[in-house]
Amino acid sequence: MRDPNLKRPYKFSPRVTAVLRAAAILRTAAILCAAALVFSAQVARTQAASAPAPSSSSLDLQSWQKNLAGWRTQREMQVSARDGWLTLAGLEWLKPGVNTIGSAADNSIHLPQQAPAHLAMLTVMGATHPNANAKAAETPVVQLLSPAGGFPPDFTVDDKPAREGSVQVDGPNASTMAWRGVSFVILKHGDRLVLRIKDADSAMRTSFKGLNWYPPNPVYLVTARWIPFKSAIIEEIPTVIGTMLKLPAPGLAMFMLNGKIMQLEPVIEDPAGKTLFFILRDDTSKTTTYGGGRFLHTGLPDRGLNEPGNLVLDFNQLENPPCAYTNFATCPLPPKQNQLETEIKAGEKRYER
Repeated sequence: MRDPNLKRPYKFSPRVTAVLRAAAILRTAAILCAAALVFSAQVARTQAASAPAPSSSSLDLQSWQKNLAGWRTQREMQVSARDGWLTLAGLEWLKPGVNTIGSAADNSIHLPQQAPAHLAMLTVMGATHPNANAKAAETPVVQLLSPAGGFPPDFTVDDKPAREGSVQVDGPNASTMAWRGVSFVILKHGDRLVLRIKDADSAMRTSFKGLNWYPPNPVYLVTARWIPFKSAIIEEIPTVIGTMLKLPAPGLAMFMLNGKIMQLEPVIEDPAGKTLFFILRDDTSKTTTYGGGRFLHTGLPDRGLNEPGNLVLDFNQLENPPCAYTNFATCPLPPKQNQLETEIKAGEKRYER
């Protein structure tokens, strides 16, 4: 039996019911339309992010291809230059005290065979190992001394006849010591010093046959969104020799590629420069590109490093690190956040030695 206290459901008139039904249909249609607009916007953003070039005109595409070809030609000239990466012939750690240098077997550091038997001596005073009791910021003092009988003819320091005395270590002003085509500089890695030796007449350079490239593909020319960090962080970048580089990272670049949203974090090599340095690895490193990753140098974002903006990334300019050409380089490795789970079939391929 029905409870008399229960109220009967209110019954609208046929006209009101028709109006309410029409309103419900319109509301559903509006929701579906909004969803379609959102989906269309997402598709449009994806297409824009992977668009071939900033402009669709063939003239812009031709100009981009011409500029890329010029950049690649210049890149090959740099790699094969008389002081390029193909000339690396040795990488020798300096020990505290006297380090003898020459082509003879009794030297602590050996030069190519065409160099004099006894060229010079480098005396190191100060910390040369991370476990030494010295401040990390201190750089050991290095003195250049002559062997018995004096320096050989044609031995120079910074293009001037060699003299005994202190030499500059590391940085843009590091002293270049040279005998004809053989040269060497002192680099600092942590608290240790290493002598980088180059030979302009090395077989690697004289047999150079060019670099290997993917065909130019404008799909890999993307405009990324630049997201600055509140304040630059110091990123620790591992190297192939087990040391760590500490470089400032000002932000990250977010972009769409191969249907995925991705991000890369660059570092700054030269605080006075106007470029960003990306150290990255993608899935082509397993097949067609150098296993240790590749480098990309770009300009700065359109609104600077400290403001959100846009940044052009042309992956057609991906280049191999020096370690792809020689065993005597000290290359940085891609940090975890720059190891992309996609294939970037653009830029430089593996180098065939």
